[in-house]
Amino acid sequence: MTQQSLEPKSIPEDAGAGTRVPAGRSWLDRYFHISDRGSTLAREVRGGVTTFMAMAYILLLNPLILSGPDAAGGTLGQRALITATAFAAALTTLLMGFVGKVPLALAAGLSVSGVLASQVAPQMTWGQAMAMCVMYGVVIMLLVVTGLREMIMNAIPLALKHAITMGIGLFIALIGFVKAGFVHGGESTPVILGPDGELAGWPVLLFAVTLLAVFMLQARGVPGAILIGIIGGTLLAVLLNALGVVDPEQWAGGAPELRGGAVSMPDFSLFGQVEFGGWGEVGAMTVGMIVFTLVLAGFFDAMATIIGVGTEAKLADRDGRMPGLSRALFVDGAGGVIGGVSGASGQTVFVESATGVGEGARTGLSSVVTGLFFAACLFFTPLTAIVPGEVAAAALVVIGAMMMTTARHVDWSDRATAVPVFLTVVVMPFTYSITAGVAAGVVSYTAIRIAQGRAREIGAFMGALTVIFVVFFALSPIESWLGVR
Repeated sequence: MTQQSLEPKSIPEDAGAGTRVPAGRSWLDRYFHISDRGSTLAREVRGGVTTFMAMAYILLLNPLILSGPDAAGGTLGQRALITATAFAAALTTLLMGFVGKVPLALAAGLSVSGVLASQVAPQMTWGQAMAMCVMYGVVIMLLVVTGLREMIMNAIPLALKHAITMGIGLFIALIGFVKAGFVHGGESTPVILGPDGELAGWPVLLFAVTLLAVFMLQARGVPGAILIGIIGGTLLAVLLNALGVVDPEQWAGGAPELRGGAVSMPDFSLFGQVEFGGWGEVGAMTVGMIVFTLVLAGFFDAMATIIGVGTEAKLADRDGRMPGLSRALFVDGAGGVIGGVSGASGQTVFVESATGVGEGARTGLSSVVTGLFFAACLFFTPLTAIVPGEVAAAALVVIGAMMMTTARHVDWSDRATAVPVFLTVVVMPFTYSITAGVAAGVVSYTAIRIAQGRAREIGAFMGALTVIFVVFFALSPIESWLGVR
């Protein structure tokens, strides 16, 4: 691959922009620049299908994460959540295809959903929680329009970016272990294996078997290992249930069996159920920290994923410049708004888009194909609902393990780097809070730099962030001291 082939100027931003389009090309070719990017219609379709197969598991995992009650005891129906997840993924991925014109697919971000389920919903209603998604999406779009998004990205130390990714990975893995019943809260210890120090029931055993099977498939380099593992685990669950081996009451989300027909109309009951306001009991400080946490959760991975996949597709140069980057980032921000309004949580770019690129995808047409497959899933909710929560939970642990691989980029021999990274990574799962993990990392990073006489390296943004997080940690004692509590 020559240096010239990497230059973004060789890839038109818009069809026919500054170039003469040869006669006989279809409107698809002209609009998506298929020939310009060295691709073909067949490759784009194959890439779109491959990307969908690689990330279809989100239709199962997102409803699993968002299945808990809110502060008022309200819950979101499983079928409605599946519909919302499929709809939001379809719409945002189609937008990325038609507007961004790059081979990137979007769906509900597990980190964002994790924040909503563990930190937001316990303090307010689900409608108010989805309003937070809309707010964070608007904030990200404004950051893109003003050019501040890249500036903030550059202001945060690279080691802390890696730490946030790893911490979210452990956080998601812990959610998976808890949802599967593999980990429980103990009486003499904070957590224990199973309900009484040992695994109990067939469903949790099926979780362990599915988890090992996916890891084995990944070790063999099998494409779509997560989806294959989920399908295999589901078939085994259906068999065990049909043979009467498992008591139906043992399944956390109901027995794995088809209820009614395989095809049904979508359940859009969650669409538009957004509640702005009514946050008086929570407080402005908490609302601000929640929105900030959601921005962080959906902020860091998106740009790195977009540039990484774009480079794999040979659309970006060595400096990370890529045609349509601002449009892609804007669509990613719009995913927060779309996900909130749909009731599916914020949407973000999935790294699984790289699987489609590996099959030859180079344009937004592949994203259109992926989006259409998600749209088709709207009518197959009953089939998706068969998958046991214990089987789907295995995928959460796998994804957490995949996110931990970024540890190789951290210089663990430098304590000024290793300590903030360590605190960020461990505080997230130990406190069940992404906010607390990020805060611990930022405050410790600043404190160590000051102790080393390297305060100038902190920067204005990190300094301001440190002050905010110090207030976050000290808010309760300060309020008690002032007599507010």
